[in-house]
Amino acid sequence: MVQFVESELLLLKNEINQMWNLVYNQIERAGKAVSTFDKDLAHTVLLRERRVNTYELKIDNDIEDIIALYNPLGIDLRFVLAMLKINTNLERIADFAEGISRFVIKNEITDIDPELMEKIRFEEMYTEVLEMLALAKKALEEEKIDIATSVFPKDNLLDEVYAESLTTLASHIRQHPEDGAICLDLAAVVRKLERAGDHITNIAEEIVFYIDAKVLKHRGRLEEHDESKQQ
Repeated sequence: MVQFVESELLLLKNEINQMWNLVYNQIERAGKAVSTFDKDLAHTVLLRERRVNTYELKIDNDIEDIIALYNPLGIDLRFVLAMLKINTNLERIADFAEGISRFVIKNEITDIDPELMEKIRFEEMYTEVLEMLALAKKALEEEKIDIATSVFPKDNLLDEVYAESLTTLASHIRQHPEDGAICLDLAAVVRKLERAGDHITNIAEEIVFYIDAKVLKHRGRLEEHDESKQQ
């Protein structure tokens, strides 16, 4: 029975890795589509969204089967529950990638003022989200809490950049009322990047839960982790 459980858990981890790679590529393509206003690339993101949904459903079903057939306990149960929540968060991140791509598709303009994009720090936000995704994946692969918690300050940075970008966009609208519609759309885009960061933070929390049985949700994440290391 133990060998069967280990085999199923390894397969589940491989499936999560495949889902992770797919979602990473979705965010990467969506960001590039905005930067270059490449509508073909944006359409690619929309088409691949179906694959993400299919992966999510398969992983959910596999997790249900593992729980029903093998009744995992201890760290195995924590792993399965963490993978269930990580799977859900990855799917939501892919939804944000789809929404960002729709911004490119629906607008008839061929590019966006590069100075405005620089002011709202779009590239910085987009790159930060990709780095957070890569870090969280590495934390799971290497089962290291310190890598998982390194995601949290990056999310704080995303929050700060997002808040500043809204102020910048509001100021731009006052000076250039004709750009009002595109600025509102850009506000929605950076909001999706900020929300993606929140979901990656959720993923990092689940990795800590799996490895160390610590629940960081709704707590001072870094402070609690530092205190536990000092004890």
